[in-house]
Amino acid sequence: MTENRHRIELAPGYSISRLLKGGWQLAGGHGEVDHAGAIADMAAYYDAGITTFDCADIYTGVEELIGDFRAGYMARNGRNSLSRLRVHTKFVPDLATLPTIDKQQVEQTIDRSLKRLRTERLDLVQFHWWDYRVPRYLEVAHWLTELQRAGKIDRIAGTNFDTVRTRELVEAGVPLLSMQVQYSLLDQRPLGQMTPFCARSGIQLLCYGSVAGGFLSERWLGVSEPAEPLENRSLVKYKLIIDDFGGWDLFQQLLAQLQKIALRHGVSIPTVAMRWVLQQPVVAAVIVGVRRGDHLADQLKVLDLQLDADDLAALDAVLSQRRPPSGDVYAVERDIEGRHGSVMKYNLNDAGH
Repeated sequence: MTENRHRIELAPGYSISRLLKGGWQLAGGHGEVDHAGAIADMAAYYDAGITTFDCADIYTGVEELIGDFRAGYMARNGRNSLSRLRVHTKFVPDLATLPTIDKQQVEQTIDRSLKRLRTERLDLVQFHWWDYRVPRYLEVAHWLTELQRAGKIDRIAGTNFDTVRTRELVEAGVPLLSMQVQYSLLDQRPLGQMTPFCARSGIQLLCYGSVAGGFLSERWLGVSEPAEPLENRSLVKYKLIIDDFGGWDLFQQLLAQLQKIALRHGVSIPTVAMRWVLQQPVVAAVIVGVRRGDHLADQLKVLDLQLDADDLAALDAVLSQRRPPSGDVYAVERDIEGRHGSVMKYNLNDAGH
C-alpha cells in the first residue's frame, strides 16, 4: 500500500483519506441507530486508514456520535491517538431561515457543531445554500470566513453549489478548499462545468452518491424495474437518476458490464463503481455511507483497485448511449416542486437540536 494511493493533500498541511466515512445513513431519520455499534464502526474505519469522516449539522445525532467516538477513543488510546482524524461537517441553514439568518445565528450553529463534536476547532465546514433566489450566500459565506479567522473553523468548503455560484464565492475571496457533489457512473454532471473550473481554481471534489444509494450493486443486476412506492427516500432519489440516465434497460447493461469488470479484478460492482469516480479529474475522495460497518473490507479494495484502459473503454461503450446530463451539479434538485426537489427535506435544523 502506497501512501499517495490512500491519502491526498487538499492543501499544504491538510491531508485526508481518499475514502470518507459518511454519516448520512446514521442520521435519526433513517431508523433506530445502534449507538455502541456505530462508535465501534468508527474505530474500525479509523484503524483501517479511513481517517476522514463526513457529517452535517442537519444529520440528526451524527455530530454527537462522532463526538462520543472521539472522547472514547482518546480515553482508551491517548490524546494523540486521533491525530490523523479529520471531521468534515456542513453548515446548512434551513430554507425558511435564508432571508433572515444573521451573523449571530451562523456563529451559534458553528458553536453547536463544536460542542457536539467535542472539539475546539472544526476541521472543514462545507457550506450549502438551498435557494439562489435568496441571494445572501456571499454575505453568509463571509461570516464563515470571519469565524475561520477567529479560530473556530480550520478550512471552508462548499456543498452542491453550481459552477456559477462557486466562481462567485471564489472571486469574492471565500477560500473554498473543496466542493462536495453527487458523482457516479449514472450522474456525471460535475464533468461538464464544475471539473474544468475546479482544475483552474485548485478546488478538489468530494463525491457522494457514487453507488447511487446501492443501485450500483449485484443486488439489482437482472432484476425487474422496481414498482412504486420504493422503500425509502434514498431509493426514490437515485431511481430518478436512473430514469434520467436512460432508463432501466440501459442501467441493466451498465450493471452487466460492471459485473464483468468486477469479476476480472476479483472485487464487487460497488468497488468498481466507486473506483471509477475516484479516477475522475479533480476528485479527491469518495464518501462511503452505510449503516453498519460490514462493508469495510470491500470498501478498502477501492483504494488498491486500478481500472485500466480496457475497463474504461468497456464502460464508455455503455455510457455513450446515455442521455446527456441535465444541467450543472444539483440543478434539477433545486426545483423544489420538481421531480427531484420534492424528494428533499429543507428545514431540518429544529430536528437537529
